[in-house]
Amino acid sequence: MKALQDSLLNWYFLNGRLDLPWRNLPTQSNTPNPQLKQISRSYGVYISEIMLQQTQVNVVMERFYFPFLQTFPTLSSLAKAPQEEVLKAWQGLGYYTRARNMHQCAKTCLDQYGGSLPSEIAQLKALSGIGNYTAGAIACFGFGACVSFVDGNIARVISRLFALTKPSMKTLEQIAQKLLNLHNPFDHNQALLDLGATICTPKNPSCLLCPLQSFCKGQASPHLFPTPKKSQSIPLQLHLGFYLQNDKISLLKSQEKLYFGLYNPIRLQEDEIQNAQLLGSFNHSYTKYAIKAKVYLLKSIPPAEIEFFTQKQIQSLPLSNLCKKALHLL
Repeated sequence: MKALQDSLLNWYFLNGRLDLPWRNLPTQSNTPNPQLKQISRSYGVYISEIMLQQTQVNVVMERFYFPFLQTFPTLSSLAKAPQEEVLKAWQGLGYYTRARNMHQCAKTCLDQYGGSLPSEIAQLKALSGIGNYTAGAIACFGFGACVSFVDGNIARVISRLFALTKPSMKTLEQIAQKLLNLHNPFDHNQALLDLGATICTPKNPSCLLCPLQSFCKGQASPHLFPTPKKSQSIPLQLHLGFYLQNDKISLLKSQEKLYFGLYNPIRLQEDEIQNAQLLGSFNHSYTKYAIKAKVYLLKSIPPAEIEFFTQKQIQSLPLSNLCKKALHLL
């Protein structure tokens, strides 16, 4: 066990992503980044973990992490902001349920914990949008707790290490706990995350470069561990419409789960497009859907619930990428 842990840490200190900003918050080290000096450790870790759930590291770091923290430097400032402002700051990251859950989490923390995240895992898991992995990561990276956790990268490393085809999450979490380096849980967990993200990748793992090669039971056939899940996009046809009125463009604030709280074109039914002018079409991917969207200019009388905005006003609204593409056609 010690040999495995030492090999992992030695590799991490030489090859790991030690310069990621959320690994270098003020109370973790003397951060050289002035943008992070006023950000609390637990809050900075929390924001990074939520952003990274469905988004690549380089995208989060280069485009979203610092602007978001500049807009909402504390959990209290996030809690007090209107949801529309939070969604606008999240624009481009997708999976907007994350932003809505984060906003609700911040409000709960303001009410129950004085505007800070709790440090106990059970309390963290009771907050909106925080599951087992995120709670463990916040506890470890944000508060220094000696805990293990499992995400997709760590699950893949463990599955290959022990040649497990279909391990349950409970089994993976038990193994992760046994592997945990009790003397340095922070770097141990970061190392596992980096190993899964850069070496033990899903399709073409670099087994010859892996620090755990001599311990790994699955290296001969890594693609079998775990058994790959088959995923197929669901085709979805959308008809989207705009009205023009006094140089203003119609938009509708979505109440549907897919884009709740974001502004979108009007969703049309087949019988509503007969007298509309087709402007063009585009393909779009969102969560599990493969969308084929057609965009129309509408000539009928606008429904009462429709809002109209100038192009300047639209720039300050939270828009889905679907809406941006449709506006481009308009």
